[in-house]
Parts: sequence; C-alpha cells; structure tokens
Amino acid sequence: MKSLLIGIVILAAAVFAILPYDSVGFGLGWGNDVLAFLRGGVPVIAVLIGLIAVFIGIADMKDRAEAKREKQKSEEPAEKGQG
Repeated sequence: MKSLLIGIVILAAAVFAILPYDSVGFGLGWGNDVLAFLRGGVPVIAVLIGLIAVFIGIADMKDRAEAKREKQKSEEPAEKGQG
C-alpha cells in the first residue's frame, strides 16, 4: 500500500514537472526538456536492445548446435548396437 501511494505521488510530481505553466497555470514547464531527453535517449536505448538481441541470438544458435551434437552422440551407440 505504501509503495502504491509513493508511486502515485511520483507520477503526480512528474506530470506537474512536465505541464507548461503558461497554458495550464501551474507546472514547471519541463516538457521540452523531457522531449529532448527522449530524442537523445531513444536511439541509445535502441542500440542497447539491438545488442542484447544479437547476443541472445548468438547464444541460441550455440545452444541449438550443442543440442544437435548431444542428440547425434546419443544416437550413435544405438545404431552401432543394432548393426
């Protein structure tokens, strides 16, 4: 319950900071600064997400190759015993 109230207070403070004082009559008018931050931050975040996706893809390919080797290894003794 305490964390819910803290979250609501923080959201209200963020909205208050973004609202323009001129048109609403209250607020800090940080909207343009927030947009500038997002414009600069979104490409950086996109690059980080892309790198993480590449690393996950490489790890997945290695896991599949390892599983294929394990499967072939487990099938070899069964084939030799039948022959």
